[in-house]
Amino acid sequence: MPKLKLKRGKFKSFRVGCSRLLDLYCQKCSRMVTTYQKDGPGNLLRLYMDRIMSPENLVGLQYKNIKDISPLRCDKCELIIGMPYIYEREKRKAFRIIHDAVVKKIKKINE
Repeated sequence: MPKLKLKRGKFKSFRVGCSRLLDLYCQKCSRMVTTYQKDGPGNLLRLYMDRIMSPENLVGLQYKNIKDISPLRCDKCELIIGMPYIYEREKRKAFRIIHDAVVKKIKKINE
């Protein structure tokens, strides 16, 4: 597995606290859905598309038109994890997470 590094950018500097990588698993079937960089404290309410680290088919979605992005689903059971939208406060593309659709586990960063 390739080494993952935390992404830096203008939005990371706005967040107070640490950044961490999370492996997100489907709540229904326990299949891994994505690896995501969470910046700052608080609950996981949305997944910013520019912070998705894997799998490859989800990396780079921030460059697509929001209308061309389908809901985030589990590959195995097809449970809808999140819906694409633009977070108006920061003008960033994100997936709004469906409440209790994912299980989070903190991932250790490869060094």
